[in-house]
Amino acid sequence: MKADSSKTSEVAALLTESTSANITYPSNAAAVRLRPADTVMQLDRLGSLHQCRLSFMRQMTRRMAAERWRFSRPEFNIDNTGVGYAVYTAHYPGGEASLIAFAHDLPDELRSDRVIAEQWDTTFTLFNGQPTKEDIERLRKNVPKQEAGRLSEKELTLSRANRSVRLWETVVAALASGQQPDETALQGVGYLMRTTAVYGSGKFGAADREQLLAEPTTARLFTAPFSVEMLTVYLIRTFVRDLINHAARCAGGSRAVTLAPELARGLGIGNSTGLGMAPFLINHPVLIHNWINARETAIARVRAVEVVHEQAVSMVSTLLKNQLRDAQHDHSQHPIQQKKQRALVDDLQRLINFILQPSSKQPFFWNAVMDWANDHLSLEGQECLASLLLEPYPELVDDLSLGMHDSVSHSQRIDGSQSVSEVTELLKTSFSWAQSIDWQSEPATARCWYVSEEKLEPRLGERYEEPLSDYEQPLAPARDAVAAINALQNWADETTIAEVLVAEPQHRRAVQRAQWGRYAPYGEIRSNTIDADMMPIDLLRAKLSFFGATRFDPRSDRWVRICLYPGAPYPEELNTDNADRWIYPIH
Repeated sequence: MKADSSKTSEVAALLTESTSANITYPSNAAAVRLRPADTVMQLDRLGSLHQCRLSFMRQMTRRMAAERWRFSRPEFNIDNTGVGYAVYTAHYPGGEASLIAFAHDLPDELRSDRVIAEQWDTTFTLFNGQPTKEDIERLRKNVPKQEAGRLSEKELTLSRANRSVRLWETVVAALASGQQPDETALQGVGYLMRTTAVYGSGKFGAADREQLLAEPTTARLFTAPFSVEMLTVYLIRTFVRDLINHAARCAGGSRAVTLAPELARGLGIGNSTGLGMAPFLINHPVLIHNWINARETAIARVRAVEVVHEQAVSMVSTLLKNQLRDAQHDHSQHPIQQKKQRALVDDLQRLINFILQPSSKQPFFWNAVMDWANDHLSLEGQECLASLLLEPYPELVDDLSLGMHDSVSHSQRIDGSQSVSEVTELLKTSFSWAQSIDWQSEPATARCWYVSEEKLEPRLGERYEEPLSDYEQPLAPARDAVAAINALQNWADETTIAEVLVAEPQHRRAVQRAQWGRYAPYGEIRSNTIDADMMPIDLLRAKLSFFGATRFDPRSDRWVRICLYPGAPYPEELNTDNADRWIYPIH
């Protein structure tokens, strides 16, 4: 295949501007045009994102290995019934963080994935430092209660997990009898325990993120998004492995064996996530821009590589083959996900054939591959390819992780000096697509976001079937932006927006989001978030891809099961050689 010369010239050209200000490129990479927000921020594309080098789990393991973190288990006080507590400490440069795990004897009938559950097999907190006996006793009275308990500024996260009903007892029985469990069964589930929440950032009294960033040692460690949560899950995974080995020893005595390292390594931590996570992408536009912008910049840098070496083509080809094998064995109960999985299998096979053809020696080959994929593959295949193309180029990609947090302190303020004409233009830049929607029609406004009284969690209801409008949350930015555009037509162009908002304060949020768009163009989803056909699962998928989640298995359009850290080295194994590409299985 011949490269399109006009596209090749465009990719090769150095541009003086980008969709984000102050991007610094390595000297060996060209600054190229990023994909436009109108393309990237469509909800169905966001719902097709895959983990990549910039995912937070991989950032965490790379950092722990590079800085030579040390790990210890100062306490493991679990009795023969599986009840007690354990402490796992991560010793990082300048400080410590300790997972305190509480194990409980939970009857099967009380085990539930629902957020409204009140008891769990295990409960956890990540403690800032090394806990004293007094700390552990205080937390023993509170952490098992989860939301009903009380935390202090010493605690960084709060979490809980339940055993896999399908695997736990089977694996314990096998190990207790001196046998390893069936590998196929382990791979079919992927985890021994599944978390139902990992809370951080000040929830339920835990340390607030701003507090962590104000202290030099914790600021250095936890600046990256969701660092405390990713560390928590990494340590939970180690505890779960140790707990099942302990349970097997208690059941089998001297006959028992421990779970083989290669089998343990293939297991991650499961997670069940529902609508509570969905509004995050809408409520944090600047942060989401930073995530998407980092990924898009990485993709653009790789597309700008003029000479693609055979080693890079070989690596991507191998990863595609491995992904194909995994995709062929992935299963989902949800028909939409089943359709996406079938499309991905077909796309991966076509990609493998395309990449291995002789044209791989042409200049800017990855750019040609991306162009071909955009014309021939599903969104799922396009975004899988985009993630895989980053793998051979850590020197072009990994530095972008430094800018993925939100450090724009002034982003909460509205610039009241802007004129009506200026704000109108900003609104149209981010929401021009929304002006063609009939906002008076029931399908366009069919959904309504609200907060449940029972658990104070976001929920999605049917506006015209339930009396929810009085409780609606501001999670329909497109509708509100169009309302603001229409309202501003009644004001003189030179009027300051401050004057308008004094008279019509209901448009404050829309104006604020429009002003954010000046430096966060990837912050706005270019889809109607209250449409009758909107798939909230796409919001979950987008966020979880940046966590680094795999084995995406929706159980409906509103909740999903995933796996975290499958394949990752355990603390005693972690080094710079295995700290990164563990997420891709080797076949």
